[in-house]
Amino acid sequence: MVKEGVKKTSKEKKTVRSSIKIGSKAPDFKLVDQDLKMHSIKDHKGRKVVLAFFPAAMSPVCTREMCAFRDSFAELQNAGADVVAISVDGPFANKQFVEMHHLNFPVLSDYDRKVVKKYNVLMPNLLNLKGYNAAKRAVFLIDEKGIIRYRWLSNDPSVEPNYEEIKNAIHAK
Repeated sequence: MVKEGVKKTSKEKKTVRSSIKIGSKAPDFKLVDQDLKMHSIKDHKGRKVVLAFFPAAMSPVCTREMCAFRDSFAELQNAGADVVAISVDGPFANKQFVEMHHLNFPVLSDYDRKVVKKYNVLMPNLLNLKGYNAAKRAVFLIDEKGIIRYRWLSNDPSVEPNYEEIKNAIHAK
């Protein structure tokens, strides 16, 4: 089993633990992608899934993160892992984000925030904007049987995950 990932910086940025434990079944969901097609974790049965929650399409850190996944997409696919991203942005904003940055994986819209609540990654009042509830930056690796094998999340939206750690988790037995 892979240990939970934690990325620390010189600013001592906070990372947090999710109530979803490594070894537990990943909560399923049905969400629409940027092309209004429905997706579910069950759609990826038999493959690993890198499930990446991010706060806001078009923001600088989220763009860097999603482009990092785009740039390592072939490597992740060859290792048997699909990438699926989730934000609370609407599908139309996500479509523009996907097209502008040539993202090669589905970006799902959790506009009603049900899935971010299921995964316990809801970030209330993003950047002190009262009432703007976004997703925390979080990554879960779900194995071929739907079990969580890795998780990483942060309360600080400026912190990116450790991409090498995610790749190592994919290759771990």
